[in-house]
Order: sequence, then C-alpha cells, then structure tokens
Amino acid sequence: MINVLDLIGRILISALFLISAINKIFNLEDSMSWMEGFGVTGFLIFPAIAIEIILPVLVIVGFQARVAAGILAIFCLTTAFLFHLDFSSQTQLISFLKNIGLAGGFLFIVTNGTKDWAVDKEKKYVRL
Repeated sequence: MINVLDLIGRILISALFLISAINKIFNLEDSMSWMEGFGVTGFLIFPAIAIEIILPVLVIVGFQARVAAGILAIFCLTTAFLFHLDFSSQTQLISFLKNIGLAGGFLFIVTNGTKDWAVDKEKKYVRL
C-alpha cells in the first residue's frame, strides 16, 4: 500500500507541471508576453517548458527523483518570488502559496526518496 501511495503522490505533485507545460506550448506567445511583463526574457519559456516536462516525468518514474525534485523545488521557489509577489491580488497570493507548498513537497522527496516502485530503486540482496 505504501508503494501505491508513494506513486500516486509523485503523480499528483508532478501533474501540475505537465499540464502547465502543455498550456505554455499551446499559448506560447501569451506565455512569453506574460514573462516579459515581469522583466524576464521571453526566450526563457523554452527551458521552463523543458523543466516542466522532463523533471516531473523523472519524479513519476523514480529515476534520479531526488535530483529532479530538488531542481523542481528551486524552480518553484524561484517562480514564486519572481512572478507571484503581488499579495494584493488573491490569485497571486494563492499562486505564491501553491508554489511554496509544492517546493515543500519536492523537498520531502529529496529527503526521503521514493519507495520500491521506482526505476532506480536499489535491489535488496540476501546474503547466503
């Protein structure tokens, strides 16, 4: 049961990024303009999309999940402080807190790793 919950947790925490990347791809010009409105070069949308696709997949399948989760935690904190500091807007406050919460979830993966259902799970050998 622990393995199932671990996998479901990794899927749920990663799903947001996959959906966000797809949204950015289909609304590329709007996403670039939005970023530029905060003084960030629009070209950085391409590495952001790559991060939002590749790293969540690594977390889900459990390959280098601690490294991927660590980078995603930094990504979440960075985006929270770059794009969501207008606390006069309820939407921005919620987005800020969401990113902080996601960073906490990813730090939990960094600290504890994944359970048995992971690609790079160490094999347990019995010494005879």
